[in-house]
Amino acid sequence: MAGHSKWANIQHRKGRQDAARSKLFSKLAKEITVAAKMGDPDPDKNPRLRLAVKEAKSQSVPKDVIERAIKKSQGGDSENYEEIRYEGYGPGGVAVIVEAMTDNRNRTASTVRSTFGKNGGNLGETGSVGFMFERKGQVVYPADAGDADTVMMAAIEAGAEDVESSEEGHIIWCADTDLNDVSNALEAELGESETTKLVWQPTTTTELDLDGMQKLMKLVEALEDDDDIQNVTTNFEASDEVLAQL
Repeated sequence: MAGHSKWANIQHRKGRQDAARSKLFSKLAKEITVAAKMGDPDPDKNPRLRLAVKEAKSQSVPKDVIERAIKKSQGGDSENYEEIRYEGYGPGGVAVIVEAMTDNRNRTASTVRSTFGKNGGNLGETGSVGFMFERKGQVVYPADAGDADTVMMAAIEAGAEDVESSEEGHIIWCADTDLNDVSNALEAELGESETTKLVWQPTTTTELDLDGMQKLMKLVEALEDDDDIQNVTTNFEASDEVLAQL
């Protein structure tokens, strides 16, 4: 499996998930508020909101936090968040896509630019690395959801494009526009997923050694620590030996 699929495992091993849980909750809540504000506050009538709620539940966000985030979207005093994508290069020439949701474009741009600069990267123009990725739907199931053949058959029937199965679990890929339908069909067959979201899937990758991976992790973690940043995606590839040493 490509190195980028193992990013979550690296963070988990480092204990980052527990340390960043409250930050993760607030980012998921922000996505729910924006999705509800842009469309219908009823998840059944708003695919983006339904996916945001589903992802929040999979990360154990409490029900009252989810309901509060939806209610907040209907209040006249809710912040106006703007969605912005930044693109650049990290250490070792790795392509980096940063997705932000901000109420202050200048503040976020300044922070992202300086974070790249301080961590051996360069912020580029929009489109400077985007061509190395495809927008895809990603549904992740644990290994015990079924064997590879069972999950593959369910994915084909659901209209998915590809499945990566390993000891760590199953990653199901589909067209970005099909994610809502595919995830619903999979849920009927396999139960609740671990995560369901839109992601940037690298079409080309850049191999990193241990030093390069350590530098890249510093950049990504610095970006993720900013409250305005929702997601950071890279196209790194690393051997199992390198990943084991992190």
